[in-house]
Amino acid sequence: MEIKSILVTGGSGKIGRNLLPALVREGYKVRALQFKTPVNVPGVETVSGSMCSKETVMEALCGMDAVCHLATSKEDAGFLDTSVKGLLNLLDGSREIGIKQFILAGGDASLGIFFRKHPHPLNESAPVEAYPGYYALSKVMEEVMCRQYGVQYGLPFTILRFSWIQDEDDLFSHMLLQAPDFGFPIWRDIAESAEQKKYFANSMEGAGCLLHPGGKPYVRHVVGISDVVQSFLKALGNPNATGETFNIAAPAPFSYDVLAEYVAKKQGCPVVNFTLPEYYDFTIDINKARSVLGYEPQDDAFTMIDKAIEFRESGRSRTESRYNG
Repeated sequence: MEIKSILVTGGSGKIGRNLLPALVREGYKVRALQFKTPVNVPGVETVSGSMCSKETVMEALCGMDAVCHLATSKEDAGFLDTSVKGLLNLLDGSREIGIKQFILAGGDASLGIFFRKHPHPLNESAPVEAYPGYYALSKVMEEVMCRQYGVQYGLPFTILRFSWIQDEDDLFSHMLLQAPDFGFPIWRDIAESAEQKKYFANSMEGAGCLLHPGGKPYVRHVVGISDVVQSFLKALGNPNATGETFNIAAPAPFSYDVLAEYVAKKQGCPVVNFTLPEYYDFTIDINKARSVLGYEPQDDAFTMIDKAIEFRESGRSRTESRYNG
């Protein structure tokens, strides 16, 4: 399967702003369908408009070999337009012009991570049981729609199902008590004791450690943006990826106690324990991506923290995230 030209939707988001320049470096002809936020990446041509317009979608698809569909809606109001009408237009158009590979950026929200009890590592055969909310529901619907276009019309699809994606100083921001409060939980919101609350009342920094009732630390799996980009490059043009779903995550999950100690040492602050009763540990099985795609993730949670510190020390401004995890 020879892929020379690629249409990317959602190019202004976290994945897109990292994937687009990587595709250009690899020598692909790259086009981005831009909606509200401009895509300004050297070497990338753009088509402006909404996926809800079939005419715009067909213009964007013209002359393309593959699609990397990253666009999604983090807001309830845009759910149907992006994840149903827009995706249907894109799938129909891809079928009509004979796209060679349609790659969907999926998410482990479709598996109900953190909200559902998963005693075993989650592989690609795990039941789809999204946690509450339109975003998680949209990730299920997108997967189903892609698979059905494969079944009904022979559309060659690949689903890359990502864990919570970390870029810039995301994971560092998540682990520290003070703003920018990235990801769930927001430490301030679950502070109950006077000892916990004093950190926020006095703007004191600390490294949050999330515990189950009884004191067992939570275990969670995430993925670094460079490994996300790697997975796309491994899947593109790979005939073994056709019709398949792949979990994409870091080399290993992290335990909050171990990572909190690492962050505290780096930051020079104490570890602060918080208890949260309603949620569950989870681990993502990435063996299929390793064996079929040759995916070799490089960034564990400690590497992500090191990169986050380098990012902060560089003086660069943090990019606003539309999905906080």
